[in-house]
Amino acid sequence: MGKKMLEVKNLKTKYVTRFHEDVYAVDGVTFSIEEGKSLGIAGESGCGKSTLALSMMGYYFPPLHYMSGDIIIDGVNISGMKPDDVRKTILGTEIAYIPQAAMNALNPTQKIIRFVEDVIRAHDPKADKKEIRERAQARFAELGLPKEVLEKHAVELSGGMKQRTVIAVSTILSPKVLIADEPSSALDVTSQKMVIKMMRELMEKGYIKSMLFITHELPLLYNVTDDIMVMYAGQIVERGSAKEMVFDPTHPYSHGLMGSILVPEEGTRGHKLAAIPGTPPNLKKPPDGCRFAERCKYARPECRFGVIPEKEFGEGRMYRCLMGLDELKEVYDNE
Repeated sequence: MGKKMLEVKNLKTKYVTRFHEDVYAVDGVTFSIEEGKSLGIAGESGCGKSTLALSMMGYYFPPLHYMSGDIIIDGVNISGMKPDDVRKTILGTEIAYIPQAAMNALNPTQKIIRFVEDVIRAHDPKADKKEIRERAQARFAELGLPKEVLEKHAVELSGGMKQRTVIAVSTILSPKVLIADEPSSALDVTSQKMVIKMMRELMEKGYIKSMLFITHELPLLYNVTDDIMVMYAGQIVERGSAKEMVFDPTHPYSHGLMGSILVPEEGTRGHKLAAIPGTPPNLKKPPDGCRFAERCKYARPECRFGVIPEKEFGEGRMYRCLMGLDELKEVYDNE
């Protein structure tokens, strides 16, 4: 087992609405990522993926609130740190976050080089302007971005180029952990491939030590990450290697998720798409027992009560369900 670059232990965070209602968006999440590895998180909209990403930054602002748990980056627990300390010593150097629609966050009145200067000077106020430019040119060139991009404004770049530029700027300080939240969404296929290629190069060249890639597309994660976790209603319901999760999912939700999309490697012949009935539970009042029970066609009365255990099997695999592996395999085979 390699060195753990990121550890999340029983993390719980919530949103507090203007009506003072608690929304338990991340509820008891535990996982880790080793150095040199990439982990994907998949799940439908509203399951808590982006909230988990924000929570791992340790940079909490209302309406998001920390409840309990640990976030450990390269051996340093950042959970109890003050926001200003996190911003000055952690963000950008230890962990970096690329949010959804990041390409639309660039100020259209500033040149790209100004964003690079802001990132570097946030940690080194005395950084020399010439040195920053040379450093940025070298990094952009290594990642396949023309150095001329640094002198352009965001409005002069295509969507794909803006997204790649945001990734390059965000990782200019070589963070140990990179969190990428839907980095290829809203892009055409060609631009998606270029973004994914760039993410791989960041890992291969050692500019980042580990990566968390968030998307709702399981097949995309198959081509990007080593392992995949599936999230549902604020909890992790299954984890395994990318190949196992795409071609042999265990949890009924993972199984249903894969049944509702096309996997290019499987082809389309004989593949019937099936939607998962119902809607996710209200996280203001999470249900007892399995949170997927109301939508699961295999659910039993006992699934709706008590704590649903996490079951480990194989090498690094886990699922959260009362049913055993043999029972699940049998019901899937009989479908």
